[in-house]
Amino acid sequence: MPKIAVCDDDKESVMRLKEMILSAGISKEIDCYESGEKLVESDQNYDILFLDIDMGGMNGIETAKILREKDKNVKIIYVTSYAEYVHYAFAVHAFAYLLKPVSQEQVKAQLQEAISYYQKRKKEDEISIRFETKDGSELVRINDIYYFEYRERRVYVKTKKENLIIRGGIREIAERMKGYDFAVPHKSFVVNLFYVKAVKGYDIRMMDGSLIPLSQKKSTEFRSLLNKFLAGCI
Repeated sequence: MPKIAVCDDDKESVMRLKEMILSAGISKEIDCYESGEKLVESDQNYDILFLDIDMGGMNGIETAKILREKDKNVKIIYVTSYAEYVHYAFAVHAFAYLLKPVSQEQVKAQLQEAISYYQKRKKEDEISIRFETKDGSELVRINDIYYFEYRERRVYVKTKKENLIIRGGIREIAERMKGYDFAVPHKSFVVNLFYVKAVKGYDIRMMDGSLIPLSQKKSTEFRSLLNKFLAGCI
């Protein structure tokens, strides 16, 4: 069952939206927050987030930017009274933008669409791929892989659990992984786009803290692939 939260500084709006979500029968438990600060401080990850934009203190755009740094998968559904904020929503890859007052039908439709994506992503999380190492065959979950690096005539795999040395060339790995949202930022690296935290100049900051070089030659193509990937996460 997906984890769902509502964040709005208007208590009545929070309770009304919570009732609509519960009535849709998608989830039996909804977490509620009355400020962006409290949501960020909670350090919780959600699958679906209904978020107001015009809040006192930290607004919805600022809140979403912080959340996006640690979680690219959360489906952010903005619920606000102001249509002029819509272009800001695209900057943080919002899933949907609803104008108040929202109806039960609108909430249910957006929930069903977000749930469809959630279920698809959950299936993808279970996909594993087999690599050959000097000790034999190793099965690795694709979503556990941060990146591949070629150095000292070997291919190293950085994963959430361990570092592996596998057989094969980096070009072969790049070709094999491109169907799983991996891209080549440099002739010696193949990275999982899901774990790219930021790109500044010719440096790629990964979510595990690693710094990956972005070659000038591959910069345009890599940034394009990253933008397409993020658009697909909306």
